[in-house]
Amino acid sequence: MTIQSKWREYVAALSATLITAAAGTTVGWTSPTLPLLMDKDSPIQTTADQSSWIASLMILCSAVSPIPASYLADRIGTKKTLLLAAIPYIVGWILVMLASNVPTIYVSRLISGLGYGIAYTAAPMYLGEIASNEVRGAMATLITVMSKFGILSQYCIGPYVSMLGLASFNISIPILFVVTFSAMPESPYYYLKSGQHNLAEISLKKLRGRGFMREELDCMSHLVNENMKEKSRWKDLVTVGGNKKGLIILLGIYFTQQFCGSTAIIAYAQQIFGAAEGGLGAKESCILFGTVQLLTSAISSQLVDRLGRKPLLLVSSCGVGIANIIIGAYFFMKHENSEYVVNLSYIPIIVIPIFIFSYTIGLATVPFAITSEIFPTNIKSKATCVIQIFVALMTFAVTKLYQVIADNLGNYVAFWCFGLLSVGGVIFILILLPETKGQSFAAIQDRLYSNEKVVYEKQDDHMSRVKINV
Repeated sequence: MTIQSKWREYVAALSATLITAAAGTTVGWTSPTLPLLMDKDSPIQTTADQSSWIASLMILCSAVSPIPASYLADRIGTKKTLLLAAIPYIVGWILVMLASNVPTIYVSRLISGLGYGIAYTAAPMYLGEIASNEVRGAMATLITVMSKFGILSQYCIGPYVSMLGLASFNISIPILFVVTFSAMPESPYYYLKSGQHNLAEISLKKLRGRGFMREELDCMSHLVNENMKEKSRWKDLVTVGGNKKGLIILLGIYFTQQFCGSTAIIAYAQQIFGAAEGGLGAKESCILFGTVQLLTSAISSQLVDRLGRKPLLLVSSCGVGIANIIIGAYFFMKHENSEYVVNLSYIPIIVIPIFIFSYTIGLATVPFAITSEIFPTNIKSKATCVIQIFVALMTFAVTKLYQVIADNLGNYVAFWCFGLLSVGGVIFILILLPETKGQSFAAIQDRLYSNEKVVYEKQDDHMSRVKINV
């Protein structure tokens, strides 16, 4: 299928992922802004400890909103839930524009965090439910691509405008999202779950255009009816063997994703490059850094189904681990005033882009693909909610602890810790992660439920799977 034949779906997906671009701006905003706030001539005097809270509070608050976002997506639909995510972003940037002290910035970051949690809970659900099978992978990648675009925009614009000017640009993105996404169709799956079959047909026709096939709608309707027969419970995540295996695997992967140090490097990129004293200036290095992120995320989806999930994650984890150790060694020599460091100032400028390439090619994207396929439909929303909260708390810890460790022990200690944890992630992935490339949902489920008895029942010419712990 060509992009031309699926243009309606791509338009809806691009409009929806403007909200993850808005999320990217809140993540990347700290890189050019914190040096301004910490400058001795700043009108808002900010300490190093306060700057670490500014960087981390947004992520901490994003752990609050996945549960209500998951509930709202089932009650009012993923489209309306995504539209609600724009409100915290708009309010947050207004507060930044009005800020005259650090507490006001704290409040703005906390409010923006609510939007972040809603966006990353509802956006994958919406894209997965509107996309045709042929383009679902490419559309899912747009979440990462647009987020990296938002981050890059901060690196490109932030160093050259005032805090007010940057906030004015950033607030335009959620406003543009509301204007464009309001015209997009709701997920047909939501209409089917709420018994509105006619609206589901209208929605699917808008998304497919001439490619609309009633057979697809009938298949959707049957799948929804089957899924609604089984009610899931939160405790099923830890009491059902297959669910527990899947949760452990994904939590381990997401732990590696966060504790490889990517979040800290993104949040403090300009400060890190400034300390490196390489051939490029800190501002230019950040732009290079963000460009590598954007380009790599744009091509990563092409490799997932060709090379497999496990090889990409192993290569990615090895790459970030080695890069962290090298960067840590450079900063250690710099800390010790080694005579060799004068001739090695180019190392961060080379190694950090290698780090971000390694991270984006696997750890930044592949976990989302595994999340979408490793859990049964009836428990997937609850599992995704738990994982998003876990990721938010880990991201907060990394962002906060990096500044604390760097200030008290040296940033080389932080990078070496990230390197060791990345190596631990390699071992975890090598031993526990099954390869799922090219496998059906049923085959993946059977591997996870290997210690359970799986009974197949024929109902209306369709096979239903019943799992019984043994």
